[in-house]
Amino acid sequence: MTSGSHRATPPAHHATPPARRAVSRRGLLRTGGAAAAAGALPALLGGCSGAGSGKLRLVGVADQQKPLEALIKRYRAQHPDAGFATSFAPTDQVQTVVRTQLAGGNAPDAHVLFPGSGSAMSMVELARAGLLTDLSDQEWTRAVPKNFDAAYRYGGKTYLYSAGSSVIGAIHNKKVFARAGVAPPTSWPELLDVCARLKARGIVPIALGAQTPWVTQLITYALVPNAVYAKTPRFDADLAAGRASFATSGWAEALGKYQELQRRGYFNDNPNGTTFEQQTALVAGGRAAMAVQVSAVLATFRAATRTPDDLGMFPFPGGERGTEPWIPAGIVVGLGVATHAKHPGRAKDFIAFLGQQENINRWASDVYAIPFKRDAATRIDPVLSGFLPIVDAGRAVPFMDQSWPNAEVQPAHFAAVQELLAGRTDVAGALGKLDTAYRKQS
Repeated sequence: MTSGSHRATPPAHHATPPARRAVSRRGLLRTGGAAAAAGALPALLGGCSGAGSGKLRLVGVADQQKPLEALIKRYRAQHPDAGFATSFAPTDQVQTVVRTQLAGGNAPDAHVLFPGSGSAMSMVELARAGLLTDLSDQEWTRAVPKNFDAAYRYGGKTYLYSAGSSVIGAIHNKKVFARAGVAPPTSWPELLDVCARLKARGIVPIALGAQTPWVTQLITYALVPNAVYAKTPRFDADLAAGRASFATSGWAEALGKYQELQRRGYFNDNPNGTTFEQQTALVAGGRAAMAVQVSAVLATFRAATRTPDDLGMFPFPGGERGTEPWIPAGIVVGLGVATHAKHPGRAKDFIAFLGQQENINRWASDVYAIPFKRDAATRIDPVLSGFLPIVDAGRAVPFMDQSWPNAEVQPAHFAAVQELLAGRTDVAGALGKLDTAYRKQS
């Protein structure tokens, strides 16, 4: 993703998402981090404030601010002497500055960390460089499902704390659907029919804000699970081993369907000139029926409408009638502890606090995620009810970028989709660029 943004950089949410590993946030997916704008680059992010103060320095992306500020308040209620110097900024700023600080030995104690691999601030990249502290001795790590290993662990050690998975689907305006007399579709043919009926009523079926790069990936990510992983579960391993390629796989079907939606006129005019914020306003204001997005940005969409309950979310269908739906669900952007942290003990203690079930639940709830482990007190937002059975049935796959070997593939994907929408390339040309980027050395 990835949102959060994620990467799928969404909303802290990197389309990184997901799924079993999540948002990009690089995009939003790694989850949507870039979706929430912050002001000028905070002094703390630049490494000035807080240094030598004895306070725990923590730097996160903007989408992490709400859950972290609430959880820090709870932590300080139990530890009155604990001091924090926090800073939050858009994903791109954080990735550039914190990565430099980590390499220079003046990093914050705890910092944003993206799941899996594929970005300069991803868990694998930083762990491989020896820049992260091993968290494997903490109790919560024992509950991380084995199939999430690639998101949380490297070399058998756990380096990432994340509360769980965000999903990619269609955020829709329920009133617009009702006025048009349509219901959320459950297959690709039904989706095309619903879009045709919406368009006939003068409603934009799908708002697309492709000027914001991380948004470009989300429709692809929504379609790839059915087109690729439902048929070839080991596709990532085959791709890594050179036995498969983007161009000769179901990725061609997914991008072809993406292109078909545009050819039929089911997007707003000029998607490449439309931002994430404009996409949000189109759906919230009822001028568009839906937008393919990561669940981590639901709060942003709800804040843009007078009646938040008018917005729902459903799995974006990519399969044929009668087939089981597959979805992308990626681990949301989380936190790591720097190897050269000035206060490593206190940083690890705070992470252990976040790993308590009630705090996993709180963070996941704030970013519309599904906790990586649940108990009787876990409450999943009703808007995600249609996704939970698919996740529990094992038909959710990680946001694609979370298993990519370098930081070149995701921006190649962004650019390829924008070129496809602009008519400057075709599906074969777009996927050829992804294959070239994938083969580059990290």
